[in-house]
Amino acid sequence: MPSAAVLAELGSSADGLDDTEVARRRAWYGANAVRTHRVSAMRVLGRQFRSALLGLLLVAVVVSFFVGQRTDAVVIGVILAVSVGLGFVNEYRSERAGAALHDRIRHTAVVIRSGRAGQVDVTELVPGDVVRVELGAVVPADLRLLETTELACDEAALSGESVPVDKSPEPVPPDTELAERSSCALMGTVVRSGSGTGVVVATGARTVFGGIAVGLGRRHPPTEFQTGLARFSMMLAWVAGVLTAVIFVINLVLHRPVIDAILFSLAIAVGITPQLLPAIVTTSLAIGTRRLATKRVLVKRLVCVEDLGNVQMLFTDKTGTLTQGRIDLREVIGTPRTLLYGLLANEAVPADGAAVGGNSLDQALWRAAQAHDQPTGDYRQVDLVPFDHQRRTTSALLDGPDGRIVVVKGAPEDIISRCAEVPDEIRTALDDRLVAGSRVIAVAARTAPELRVLADTDERDLVLTGLFVFSDPPKTDARQALGRLHALGVGVKVLTGDHPTVARKVCEDVGLPVTGVLTGAELATIDDDDLPAIIASTTVFARVSPEDKARLVRVQRRSGTDVAFLGDGVNDALALHAADIGISVDTAADAAKDAADVLLLDKDLGVLADGVTEGRRIFANTIKYVLMGTSSNFGNMFSAAGASAFLPFLPMLPSQILLNNLIYDLTQIAIPTDRVDPDQLARPAHWNLREVRRFMFTFGPLSSIFDFLTFAVLLGVLHAGPAEFRTGWFVESLATQTLVVFVIRSRTHPIWRSRPSSPLIAAAAGGLAVGWLIPYLPIAAPLGFTSLPAAYLLVVAGLAAAYLVLVETAKRTLLSPTDLRHPAPPLPRTTPQRRTHRRAARFTTR
Repeated sequence: MPSAAVLAELGSSADGLDDTEVARRRAWYGANAVRTHRVSAMRVLGRQFRSALLGLLLVAVVVSFFVGQRTDAVVIGVILAVSVGLGFVNEYRSERAGAALHDRIRHTAVVIRSGRAGQVDVTELVPGDVVRVELGAVVPADLRLLETTELACDEAALSGESVPVDKSPEPVPPDTELAERSSCALMGTVVRSGSGTGVVVATGARTVFGGIAVGLGRRHPPTEFQTGLARFSMMLAWVAGVLTAVIFVINLVLHRPVIDAILFSLAIAVGITPQLLPAIVTTSLAIGTRRLATKRVLVKRLVCVEDLGNVQMLFTDKTGTLTQGRIDLREVIGTPRTLLYGLLANEAVPADGAAVGGNSLDQALWRAAQAHDQPTGDYRQVDLVPFDHQRRTTSALLDGPDGRIVVVKGAPEDIISRCAEVPDEIRTALDDRLVAGSRVIAVAARTAPELRVLADTDERDLVLTGLFVFSDPPKTDARQALGRLHALGVGVKVLTGDHPTVARKVCEDVGLPVTGVLTGAELATIDDDDLPAIIASTTVFARVSPEDKARLVRVQRRSGTDVAFLGDGVNDALALHAADIGISVDTAADAAKDAADVLLLDKDLGVLADGVTEGRRIFANTIKYVLMGTSSNFGNMFSAAGASAFLPFLPMLPSQILLNNLIYDLTQIAIPTDRVDPDQLARPAHWNLREVRRFMFTFGPLSSIFDFLTFAVLLGVLHAGPAEFRTGWFVESLATQTLVVFVIRSRTHPIWRSRPSSPLIAAAAGGLAVGWLIPYLPIAAPLGFTSLPAAYLLVVAGLAAAYLVLVETAKRTLLSPTDLRHPAPPLPRTTPQRRTHRRAARFTTR
């Protein structure tokens, strides 16, 4: 349909809807959202039963019940319920925290209502709204275009085609294929060039994008952290399988009942596994996310917090990161018409005393014009070629008192190259301002009576009219933030579209040593094979294109470095896609926000340093639990295997093994709150299964030595029967594996020099007290326990103290300084798979 007919059909006009009609339609159509981030308690509960370990417990419950071991069935059932409950509570809280973070992420659109332009949240759009889209915008709904200026949209999210599609308001036949609907701009696509105005014809799930998204769930590829967890789980499954099979065979050889052998072997398989590892990881990530949220950092996915901790290189833009990001027009150099021409070749639109749309420089020009009551005169815009990052200019074809003219505004060197005449005094002023670190934009014009439409080839034979000098002072805290990143081992490189002289001056002002400056033109002459060495020796990359930024990130990642990229413009979206961790700000272009993993409500490098520290803290606490849990559990199960070989009875009942494991795991739920030594935060660390195996096979047998000493005391001194033996080993085992956390939690410091958190101390003390009280409570007999003499408890206390001394000594002698202080090598990269989800539809409204 023609544009006018579309507006009539929708009951709208070029001036948009009024507020009353908008409210009525919103009530009818609902929010413009594809899906909401609702958290289902039942769905979270169902996921808890996907665990193979819980399956083993269920089997143990059923077998115990049907063979008459009702007490064991009840005990194992309670343990099962507690395990499921812990997992459910932690995951449900984490999902709710994630949903709350998504609700804080906002997209806005420029909408014309009652003839006035303004910004509204995209979820408030309704059919009939008239919306402006421009470079960098993610189209917020399905639009029928009314006006376009060199508009082209990237529709890869819908069609898979990477080449932008040219748009125009001209009607197309009703049976036109989706990829050829040039008169439509569809939700989720990105404006790659030009600008336009369209009327909303569909919102939310009624859009093309919504129809696809509602039918498909979105699964993110695993991060390195998740891959490491999966590999660790597989390793543990092999160890558990071998140990369980050996114990089962031993019990059969000793002619014990098959049912008892099966239940005992199942308990061993469950006991060797750190059951609360998912809960520990989730709790750590949730705590880290909440800490960052208090510092105005929104993490889209919990695992992204850990990814932050792995960052070794940060590529960042300059504006708002090293500078304050408050761009104001400080000086106009040139003829009296300079400011007027800057307003005429401008993509921002004045609205209610402010300016919307366009870039920050366009908005700064409007603010200055309004402050000085600068009129735009009797000029009519005939055509406009919007800004793009290749030309770095904006052009306007205008009719005015002096006839038809072309006005071009943009980067000084690009404008000067198009000028036939440049006054010497302006060249001198330009050089002075650039050396001083000021941001400068040039404007030029020429008469063009012959032109009817404007093309970028018409930007020629210009006369330089003047310069705009903008101020954006360096951040006062940037120097301190850069120092913190340096102390964390994170290198910083500046990627900017600004002039190299300006970028160098800003870096020097904030204390970032500049070892080299490279321009985009120079970068184009360097092969990828030679680029890593160039990156290492260069601090500033100036006048770089979006493709240049993405290339630098990709090459640096291929060299084995974990890379973060911080950017907020549409020209940063490609690099955000390519980085290990993409970081943007809440005020960024929609395309940048959607490509990022982390959003900053304040663009601050200091907050990034907090994020890196938090990620490393999470990994360090997770590894504490892994190393301690696997070594202690392996030692206990190794002891069980040895005891099974010479005892005429089971060394511990299946229900007792599971109860021991449950109490121990509950004491470790406080590990995410623990302090981390500074040396563990100084460098990124990665999963190292070789170290985990060595730790397990070294410290596990050490704990078994004290288990066998306990067996000797129980059998040789106390002449213990089955109940006394099981109770005695239960108490000793729980003491040693609970207390060893205070030794293992610090890799480089002795136990008395590294202070644990108060919740960890309280949890360990509480778990130890419960375990030692159980033999004296009424539930002892049903559980197969009996009371122990006080002298034995003193012996256990002495054994536990000796065990901690031995572990402390072994920690200092068996682990080399290299193991303790340097990060493990990273896992092999899966770059193509890892970023696939970002190249698809990342646009999601809440």
